Amino acid sequence: MELEKLIELDKKHFIHPTSSIQQQQANGPKAIIKKGEGIYLTDKNDNVYIDAMSSLWNVNVGHGREELVEAAAEQMKKLAFSSTFSTFSNEPAILLAEKISSIAPKGLNAVFFTSGGSESNDTAIKLARHYWRIQDKPEKRKIIGLNRAYHGVAAASTSATGIPEFWSMAGKMMVDIYHADNPYGNGTVKAIQSLRSVIESEGPETVAAFIAEPIQGAGGVLIPPKDYFQEVRNLCDDYGILFIADEVITGFGRTGKWFGIENYGVTPDVISFAKGVSSGYIQLGGVIVSDQIHDVLKDKSSGTLFHGYTYSGHPTAAAVGLKNIEILEEEELVENSRAMGEVMLEGFNKLKEDLDIVGDVRAIGLLGAVELVEDPALNKRFSRDLQVAPKVIEALHQRGVICRAVTYEDTDIICFSPPLIINKKQIETMTEKLHDAIKEVRNGLSATLK
Repeated sequence: MELEKLIELDKKHFIHPTSSIQQQQANGPKAIIKKGEGIYLTDKNDNVYIDAMSSLWNVNVGHGREELVEAAAEQMKKLAFSSTFSTFSNEPAILLAEKISSIAPKGLNAVFFTSGGSESNDTAIKLARHYWRIQDKPEKRKIIGLNRAYHGVAAASTSATGIPEFWSMAGKMMVDIYHADNPYGNGTVKAIQSLRSVIESEGPETVAAFIAEPIQGAGGVLIPPKDYFQEVRNLCDDYGILFIADEVITGFGRTGKWFGIENYGVTPDVISFAKGVSSGYIQLGGVIVSDQIHDVLKDKSSGTLFHGYTYSGHPTAAAVGLKNIEILEEEELVENSRAMGEVMLEGFNKLKEDLDIVGDVRAIGLLGAVELVEDPALNKRFSRDLQVAPKVIEALHQRGVICRAVTYEDTDIICFSPPLIINKKQIETMTEKLHDAIKEVRNGLSATLK
């Protein structure tokens, strides 16, 4: 269909997620993507972009993988869909649950499937509350998350999210969810003191679980101190609280490990996942629970577990997930994520040396960020009305790079999570374009900064 007609239809009929409706109506869609191949996306005008965000942190094996198309088609020919309610099952779901258990941290061996990350985190929260209820502790239902966390946009996951902008639309829709300070600037000691304070003020006998991302993604790729999660684990053990690791972004090789929490030598009680499990080729997510939790569910549950989604254990989605993990293993993409992440961080550090508005830079595997500040030495932030990070994003778009800005609170952060198949030359091209984009914006700010 002609581009102008598509733009007209988009404006008339398509309400975009996490987008400005006014901007869409004024300008139409930013780009209409028609093709993906490797790390690249092509739009209807034949502009080619480096997909420096893996679209939404999720296209881990890259675009256009015929193996995943074939896996879906082969499964659809046999059994496209069959419900797994009432103990019905199917072979791909069984095999994927087994496979995920084999790569998960030791002791986590049972999987509940969902269609995506928001559903996964809602499921993790509900299972945590159910776990305590069936042990005659219904009062243990409170959930503690972190400020700047992002856990999704369903009822519980929105409430657990620690970014106030996500509450303004419809409010916190689930009660008994609280937030502690994160460690990404506060340090481990202050962050643990904050968490302990919330636990003790609410009463540990009322707290079901603590939930956190190993690295806060949408909050700005915020990487915690190395000892933070060990202290979290100790605190949860001391108070009898479950620890949920939200691995929706960090799972399946993104950080150079199968799961991000492995970077900290800690085993959670529950892992929520999505995104990289299917590299975005089909909707798939889930929750992995510890053997101890599974044993309690088996021993104490009576009657029906009244939780499940139409597509839980979807056979086609599971078949794609299995093939996706096979690709990650055969092409050693988890290791490539680690190695190329080091290259990416090296490039970011060169930006910091060369450009006077580049502040903190960071990366763990192929998950990284560059902060822009008016004065790096003083960590002086730009005025909000300057919108520096969005300007850099636009300059990158013009240079053929798609990535993401985070401007919560007083930050100007550029986030990166390219596909795990990316190579050294492609990373160098990406960082060169980033250098030029930041330099262009910096030059445009010269009069303001004087």
